[in-house]
Amino acid sequence: MTPPADLEAVRLGRIVATSEAMRRVVGVVARLAPTELTMTLIGETGTGKDVLAHALHEHSARANAPFVVFDCGAVAANLAESELFGHERGAFTGAHSSHAGAFERAEGGTLFLDEVGELPLDLQPRLLRALENRRVRRVGGTQYRPVDLRVVAATNRDLKAFVAEGRFREDLYFRLATAVIAVPALRERLEDIPVLVPKLIEDLGRPDVVVASETYDALRRQAWPGNVRQLKNALACALAFVDASGTLEPRHLSLLEQVGDDTSLERLPLGGQSLERIERAAIKQTLASARGNKVVAAQLLGIAVSTLYEKLKKYKI
Repeated sequence: MTPPADLEAVRLGRIVATSEAMRRVVGVVARLAPTELTMTLIGETGTGKDVLAHALHEHSARANAPFVVFDCGAVAANLAESELFGHERGAFTGAHSSHAGAFERAEGGTLFLDEVGELPLDLQPRLLRALENRRVRRVGGTQYRPVDLRVVAATNRDLKAFVAEGRFREDLYFRLATAVIAVPALRERLEDIPVLVPKLIEDLGRPDVVVASETYDALRRQAWPGNVRQLKNALACALAFVDASGTLEPRHLSLLEQVGDDTSLERLPLGGQSLERIERAAIKQTLASARGNKVVAAQLLGIAVSTLYEKLKKYKI
């Protein structure tokens, strides 16, 4: 469905928005995309940092070269170095052939370091050297290979706090923070919903579906802690109940938890319970609702997958 005519949307790549908050972001991205600056996108899980990273690449001089994603939170710590910088044959048990890391695969293009705050501390000096010197050495190798690429990073963490806690190197933080773009949460730009929903429905393969105005009203009443990703998942579920060329109505959102704020949580009898006990229960319930999918559960909880694994081990879940 086409959004109301009085809404003038701005577009850049797959980004579409009408809110003032996102208009500012789109303006900054459009201005900085042609540069070679190292960019860092900060924002909650599900806000679309990956979409913005793609837009930065697509509107740069490197658009025809590779766009390589390295998820710092999804790679096991013992494999991160090899996946990022590559390895030579025989470098370790199981290294039966040489392997080009993310830096080499992104040659000429853009390397997107997603959830960079989850990068192991002992690997951060190597990343800093690679960024400074623009060359990498594979694990088990002796030769340094020059790399020509642009780096875009993203995180849902407070990197300044991580630096203060000794969990992130200060010199690496300043290297990545050459230009920082803060991506607003969906609850801070609910006016974007009428232009986001048609695009998401199209992405879900149902461009034939019409969206009732009452449905937009219902969607704008939600808090969306999972942001645009949660909105897309909610629409995917609702569309399962809509016939071909039908209309998406509020009743189709019946499986969406109708929560507008945190007051429902405040009414729960949590007083006197330890924070660890509450956290353990929240993780178990989220895993159950995600049907055991740890990636989805981590997204819903607003933490990295690696952090979820640490908590699962801690609480013996």
